[in-house]
Amino acid sequence: MLTNKQITYALDTIAGMYPEAECELRYSNPFELLIAVVLSAQCTDALVNKVTPGLFEKYKTPEDFAEVSQEQLEKDIRSIGLYRNKAKNIKKLSRSLLEQFNGEVPKSREELMGLAGVGRKTANVVASVAFNMPAIAVDTHVERVTKRLGICRWKDSVIEVEKTLMKKIPEEEWSDTHHRLIFFGRYHCKSQSPRCDNCQLLDICREGKKRMKKRELYHA
Repeated sequence: MLTNKQITYALDTIAGMYPEAECELRYSNPFELLIAVVLSAQCTDALVNKVTPGLFEKYKTPEDFAEVSQEQLEKDIRSIGLYRNKAKNIKKLSRSLLEQFNGEVPKSREELMGLAGVGRKTANVVASVAFNMPAIAVDTHVERVTKRLGICRWKDSVIEVEKTLMKKIPEEEWSDTHHRLIFFGRYHCKSQSPRCDNCQLLDICREGKKRMKKRELYHA
């Protein structure tokens, strides 16, 4: 596990690599962001961004999504994984917004998590990005990077990873750090082909050292 000094160094280094990191989903209001994040579950932002421009041109409000048939909405998002379940959740959450929140997206994480298809990660993203509330959304990139580096333990659950990061990082830096960790995991410390041989954090990364050692032995 990294020391607090090493964690600070790692996060500062990542911040220097991706100072302008931000949400890459395309949206123009909190409702569109909510729909986009729901669609992005187990799917890349790039693919979601191919679908949402036409989707948001066709359906602009919770009323529009609540009224469209399940079959039609499935056709509209068919290229996205788990499209049947996502269409069902989008219709259900749209109805909940109309019935419980006067068509507005709630700001609190607890209320967001009460909506269909909205888990802790999605709620944190919406709260942070749409409403500028401090939050750390632990997606697959954040979880992978923090465990590889040794900020968190391999056996930690997603919630435990989130709690650890909340303790180690000042609250005012939660949201920015969340985006930077995502960029680091998406473009540098990738799942299948991490760029260990060109990484500024190799000296303190336990997994990077293991990978490089194996590579050396393979080419010996």
